[in-house]
Amino acid sequence: MLIRRTPNIRSSEVTDKATYLNRREFIRAAAAATAVVSGSLAGEPLVHAQQPAPHRRKLDNIRKSPFSTTEQPNSWQQITTYNNFYEFGVNYTDASKYAKSLRPEPWSIAMEGELARPAVWHLEDVLKGKVLEERIYRHRCVEAWSMVIPWVGFPLRDLLTQLQPTSRARFVEFTTLNDPVQMPGLRSPALRWPYVEGLRLDEAMHPLAILAVGLYDEVLPNQDGAPIRLVVPWKYGFKSIKSIVKIRLVEQQPVNSWQRIAPQEYGFYANVNPKVDHPRWSQSKEVRLPGFFRNRPTELFNGYADQVASLYAAMDLKRNF
Repeated sequence: MLIRRTPNIRSSEVTDKATYLNRREFIRAAAAATAVVSGSLAGEPLVHAQQPAPHRRKLDNIRKSPFSTTEQPNSWQQITTYNNFYEFGVNYTDASKYAKSLRPEPWSIAMEGELARPAVWHLEDVLKGKVLEERIYRHRCVEAWSMVIPWVGFPLRDLLTQLQPTSRARFVEFTTLNDPVQMPGLRSPALRWPYVEGLRLDEAMHPLAILAVGLYDEVLPNQDGAPIRLVVPWKYGFKSIKSIVKIRLVEQQPVNSWQRIAPQEYGFYANVNPKVDHPRWSQSKEVRLPGFFRNRPTELFNGYADQVASLYAAMDLKRNF
């Protein structure tokens, strides 16, 4: 094939700027929608699409929750092939590729700190006889894309009530498994390991905050935070810590992992707020996967303002981001 080089022709003469920018936005968003990019909004290189997580055993004792949205959930494939889980790599498809090495059974969770009843609980004991709820929640990633996910779990406050927090307990600190053998991403210096997150105690006790152990009606897939993860739907996704091994009640506000590495970009609260932009991109609009464009207006508190706004009534949400 003959290729004729014409170095003196400007790119604007071949494709006008508006068409060029629209084309770039279409390609970027379409790639995100089909989960074939490692980071659609960051402009990272193309990779092969990953296979969805294999289906695992069904969960029993599930009831529908009145807290669910009526929006259509994303598919199993979309949810299990496109997500952040830095313990397996920094790209959106890395978890679906490498999380097979995680061993979610047996699993223990240490309950520590300002508690009347500290303990180490085995997950099977936590779930024994428990009625689980399917909660279809909106999920909003800080990188400005969103999904609707049918989690299966139970209110975090149910667990905390059993532990009996002391009068000094004001915050809840969560810690993820820190095992480089099971989690190859831990060998990179992307973050300071282990991954740590935190909530104010009243946030943790809110009925919308849940511990998820399943997706649809099945045991939680490895890449989505098996075997137990936090889900806080009015906050950006990085607050919903995965593969939890420790829950600690403390008096002082914990420093979460992203806040530690980039405090100017990631605050402690991380409430979804269209009026508070990330320093490197706008948060006013989002891509609802598997849509194509970032043209969906972002809702304050991810659409859960009626339920949670009272938690922050006296706060400056721009300062406390």
